[in-house]
Amino acid sequence: MSVLEAHDLSIRFGGVQANLDVSIAVGELEIVGVIGPNGAGKTTLFNMITGFYTPDSGRIVYRDTEITGMAVHERAALGLARTFQNVGLVKGATVRDNLVTAQYLQADYGTLSGMLGSRHSRAGERQLRARADTLADMLGLGDLLDTQVAGLPYGTLKRVEIATVLATDPEVLLLDEPSSGMGPEEAHQLGDTLLTLRDEFELSIVMIEHHVPLVVRVCDYVYCLDFGQMLTHGLPHDVRSHPQVVAAYLGEDPEPEVLALEAQLESLVETD
Repeated sequence: MSVLEAHDLSIRFGGVQANLDVSIAVGELEIVGVIGPNGAGKTTLFNMITGFYTPDSGRIVYRDTEITGMAVHERAALGLARTFQNVGLVKGATVRDNLVTAQYLQADYGTLSGMLGSRHSRAGERQLRARADTLADMLGLGDLLDTQVAGLPYGTLKRVEIATVLATDPEVLLLDEPSSGMGPEEAHQLGDTLLTLRDEFELSIVMIEHHVPLVVRVCDYVYCLDFGQMLTHGLPHDVRSHPQVVAAYLGEDPEPEVLALEAQLESLVETD
């Protein structure tokens, strides 16, 4: 059964057709990859699914409920959460403060109680901080909880952002290039983390990602976009080796490069 479905989404910006009749489906506890070259329309698809853009046509369905016309915060309240290419954090606050702030929708005390510092609100704050610490540990951020976000390496910021989004208690997590700024070893560790998070939090995950070995290793199903349209979709190994996918990344008639790329990908997947 699909948790999230996008049916024939299309959107145009002036003379540019950013997405045309794009459809995807995400199953329960499934990790789905969305790949494609730069400018393929991947982030535009995320923006439509999460409500930042309104599609010109098409439908978005979450757990059998159409959400196409819902606002961003309404979709978030249902359990849709996302990260961004440009990290969305409060840079002047610490890692812990970002994680605590993200949980306030789940706080069990009111505004007045918090302002007055009641016993109940103080107990609630301790619970939020404890959960923040747990999430930080899961993302390898335990030593950075009291560190200001500004100045952290970009790869670390991406992990902080994932932890912050998890703090909102989502059911479907949409990650926009989560391994951006990470080296091969960090990307490998991120793959392990995503698999753990999927199981421990019972999440469905959709990820835009350029690191193909990571996609092949962790994803159950993959969609490939090119020029705003669906190029192909299927199992990760099949999509990775699809001639049109290789051509989209490397250009037309890429025979020598294809062989080199395939050998590189195979070695990386085997070491994973």
